[in-house]
Amino acid sequence: MWQARGVLLVAVAVASVVPDGAGAMAAGRCTTSTPVKAYDKCIALPTQGATLAWTYDARNATLDAAFTGSFISPSGWVAWGVNADAPAMTGARVLAAFSDPSTGALLALPFVLSPDVKIQASPLVSRPLDIPLLASSASLLAPARTVRDGARVTIAATIRLSPNRTRIHFVWNRGLYVQGYSPTIHPTDASDLASHATVDILTTATEASPIASTALQWLHGSLNALSWGLLLPVGAAVARYLRPCASTGPAWFYAHAAIQATGYTMGAAGFALGLVMGAASPGVTYRLHRGLGIAAATAGSLQTLAVFFRPKTTNRYRKYWKSYHHLVGYGCVVVGVVNVFQGFEVMGLGASYWKLGYCLALATLIGACVALEVNAWVVFCRRQQEEKLTRREVEDVVVKDRAAAF
Repeated sequence: MWQARGVLLVAVAVASVVPDGAGAMAAGRCTTSTPVKAYDKCIALPTQGATLAWTYDARNATLDAAFTGSFISPSGWVAWGVNADAPAMTGARVLAAFSDPSTGALLALPFVLSPDVKIQASPLVSRPLDIPLLASSASLLAPARTVRDGARVTIAATIRLSPNRTRIHFVWNRGLYVQGYSPTIHPTDASDLASHATVDILTTATEASPIASTALQWLHGSLNALSWGLLLPVGAAVARYLRPCASTGPAWFYAHAAIQATGYTMGAAGFALGLVMGAASPGVTYRLHRGLGIAAATAGSLQTLAVFFRPKTTNRYRKYWKSYHHLVGYGCVVVGVVNVFQGFEVMGLGASYWKLGYCLALATLIGACVALEVNAWVVFCRRQQEEKLTRREVEDVVVKDRAAAF
């Protein structure tokens, strides 16, 4: 049965029916006239500039629909379908359009998106759908004649629904590559993960998952990159390389504490923004990024709390506290930096100048740390050698004094 089962999403985006017209095929603007046929209603879907047009025959519960989306690469794919249980990819029955690897002709093959597909446990293999699919087709929209980046495609299907069930869960997406006849994983930007909606085919009312605003995403990313990705590593380096310098006195400690406190405060704010965005975007989940963020925030909080339980230098447990402080601190720095790179991928900035700038800043810090580490070992070895020579001189003096006494 293709109906909603008690699912209520957060935001409602109401789309309107527009009249037919040649100019209405622009991205994100729907039309009831398609290359396949004319339909009664249409809506602009909330992501990827996709649209949906349909005619519903209540007498025999038949949905005649046409989805229009766009390719993002010449070797890519575009898919659209329905889910009986929820507005989600897992469990959906979809039609995927892409070029036949052998002939170059446009195909529209059926796929069942099982849980194994989501975790990429096995390739996606086309198989007949277990729903009453009466007809299906795919066609490119003029002026495109072949699949290319930006080419728009219409996937049409006729489905028999359960009687009096008019709230349908639709899903859609697009990817960069097709391996043989198997579409590969799609991009994981927020808009891609939110490409699903529940539509009432009688009223065109649309329930779609909201997406966190771009400004909020940038603020979240900027705070976390500066805090977990730069300030906390700098604070750790200050403690590591300035503490042995007798000339600095206690200044190293105050500098270390100030930098870490500032970094942790900014990081906590960025983490809180991440929680807010996650709560505002149900269905949009970045498990690795979220897990690393929780780990970094937990380690940072433990470090902050540990300051209040620091034993005095004369306490016998002080050495254990120092080991704990170093282990958790360095672990927090490593996890934080890794998660910053993961954040670039989540925001689609994996090949951007922002990531390049961060890499240059991080490389500069690492280079400085390597130089300081080498210098620290040189000083350490020199001191060890000087102490060894001093002990020898003392031993020689003692031997001479004893010999003179006899």
